[in-house]
Amino acid sequence: MPLLQVDKLTKRFDGLVANRDVSFAVDAGEIVGIIGPNGAGKSTLFNCVAGHDTPTSGSVALSGAELVGRAPEAIADLGLMRTWQIPRCFTAMSVLENTMVGTLLRCPDPANARTEAQRVLDAVGLGKRGAARAGNLNLAGQKRVDLARALATSPKILLLDEVAGGLNPAEARELVAILRAVHAGGITLVIVEHVLEVLMQLAHRVLVLDFGELIASGSPEEVVRNPAVIEAYLGRKRDA
Repeated sequence: MPLLQVDKLTKRFDGLVANRDVSFAVDAGEIVGIIGPNGAGKSTLFNCVAGHDTPTSGSVALSGAELVGRAPEAIADLGLMRTWQIPRCFTAMSVLENTMVGTLLRCPDPANARTEAQRVLDAVGLGKRGAARAGNLNLAGQKRVDLARALATSPKILLLDEVAGGLNPAEARELVAILRAVHAGGITLVIVEHVLEVLMQLAHRVLVLDFGELIASGSPEEVVRNPAVIEAYLGRKRDA
């Protein structure tokens, strides 16, 4: 059984179809990338999978448990967590306190939650910044706080929404190393990313969305040579 199964997911906003009959599966231990032009429906898909939007139709299952209709916190409790394209830190709280928001899901004792939060911060390179106010960090730092809080929930599968966006090359290289270590620790990753250099270093398999539909799936090397993918990114109109 796949860890994550998305079956014929459709999401409509009035007359706009953001996702149409999207189906795919993610096995435990995979790193799956999702790419597509702006407006392809990638973030809407993440929102539907993680419970922030409700699909118009279709199914999303984690280890066989249906997720559609569950609140995001209930989905997190089952083991699926996500980050955000624009970091959603609690800016008035410290980096450590932000991370403890995640660890408290599994560690109700504050002392244990603090210890676990520090371990997670060490893993993402923020071990010495725990006392810093999250709102004072730059974009790269806030993205790491967002990542740390998600990891602190001890997810089975983590959805990463453009986690490399806005990073400079050195920061992107550090992120790749962090994500490889996260994956080596047993967490399955699904990554929406515009920075293809990052995605191609990490993904075992890539899915391509265009106008809300899944148009290609395969290895990174196969996908970048796919004529339909090239056409979608160049913006030419595909044959009907």
